[in-house]
Amino acid sequence: MKVNGKELAVEVEGSGPAVLLVHGLGGTSNFYQVQADALAATHTVVRVDSAGAGRSDLAEGISIESHAEDLLGVMDELGIESAAVVGHSMGTLVVRTFAARHPERVRSLALLGTVREPADAGRQAQRDRAAVLRADGTAAVAPGVVANGLSETTRTQHPEIAAFVRELVMRQDPEGYARNCEALAAATDPGPVDPSLPLLLITGDEDKVGPPDASRELADAHGSATLDVLPGVGHWTALEAARPVTDRLRAFL
Repeated sequence: MKVNGKELAVEVEGSGPAVLLVHGLGGTSNFYQVQADALAATHTVVRVDSAGAGRSDLAEGISIESHAEDLLGVMDELGIESAAVVGHSMGTLVVRTFAARHPERVRSLALLGTVREPADAGRQAQRDRAAVLRADGTAAVAPGVVANGLSETTRTQHPEIAAFVRELVMRQDPEGYARNCEALAAATDPGPVDPSLPLLLITGDEDKVGPPDASRELADAHGSATLDVLPGVGHWTALEAARPVTDRLRAFL
């Protein structure tokens, strides 16, 4: 789909109220495969590979804000007036930015593995990762993503999930991944979520990237959010806890 001058890979399935699923750094729309299959029974499920990620083309000027505007463009192209919006990891910053800029287009917000605006060390780490990707490719960063992003429980008891995350990362275009790392390095806090907007937060108790405290802070500022901290789960929430995440999203929506 041509959106804002970019070719984006967009999948649409099911019928009913729209749900927009937004992946995180190093991911693709396939991150949500289990949830998409379940939600398509009752909803129109829209999944997008963000610019520079997955099957979408490389683009100039990739940023949190540009991704948010691309979501608006996708909805306009599909004739969707409003949607429940789900974001993971870096995608939580994207969808929060989208909701802040275009509140009339968002019916509810669900955040998986919420991340904060990076601290200085985190910004430098993302810039360093971008340099490694350009010099050595995705194989050089995949082991670190698996080691740091997944819980010990997942790595030992569900090695197939670790294998899938490794494949997701290694299949990325190195330059596109690098530009998205730089987008995260430049990210700023989108601000609190509007208290009138229904908010669901799901994270893992072993999430080192989006620690539970980040979700608690947003929930406390919101005032009436639903917060679930899943035991034995790391940062790749929808893969590591596929059934619990699916059940919670279906109940929320």
